[in-house]
Amino acid sequence: MAAVAWAGTPSGTPQSRAALAACDRAEAATGAEAAKWFADGIAAAEAAIKADERDALAHFALFCNLGGQMRRRGAGVHSLFELRKLRAAIDRTLELAPEFPGAYAGKGALLLGTPRLLGGDPTEGERLLRRAVELDPEYFGPRLDLARALARRGAVRDARDQGTRALEIAERRGEAADVAAARTFLAELPP
Repeated sequence: MAAVAWAGTPSGTPQSRAALAACDRAEAATGAEAAKWFADGIAAAEAAIKADERDALAHFALFCNLGGQMRRRGAGVHSLFELRKLRAAIDRTLELAPEFPGAYAGKGALLLGTPRLLGGDPTEGERLLRRAVELDPEYFGPRLDLARALARRGAVRDARDQGTRALEIAERRGEAADVAAARTFLAELPP
């Protein structure tokens, strides 16, 4: 999530960029190393927010690190509090940077992956993913996430279209893992 510089990405401060880089490193790491990177990223993002509450990239970095930490740790006693904090971070990012595709993709994925009882909203999640790919048509991740959401609700033709576009993007970029993910998705769709 953090390695891509989308159009509309807030420039941030050195501290918020470091917090986002920590999230990127954590996503590539495992075990205790990942946990350390996420914790360092959260601390750096919170410090950047304290220094400048209007630093949209700092709020996004907090969302990235906290979300990654929660995903790796799984549900627990603090999950509801952390989910609220996660949602507040991405909402503030969107307030400060309303043209940032990464924020739309992040919130869309959050709403799709959260149970309704805890505030999930598949319809809104799908809308946000559409906005992310509208802002950046070459944005692979949310396009494939959108294809998966469409498939879950039975819109197979639209899912195939979005999945095919995602595959084309991945092939143009030469991203082997993304090509494989898109091909697997398309192969698993019903005829």
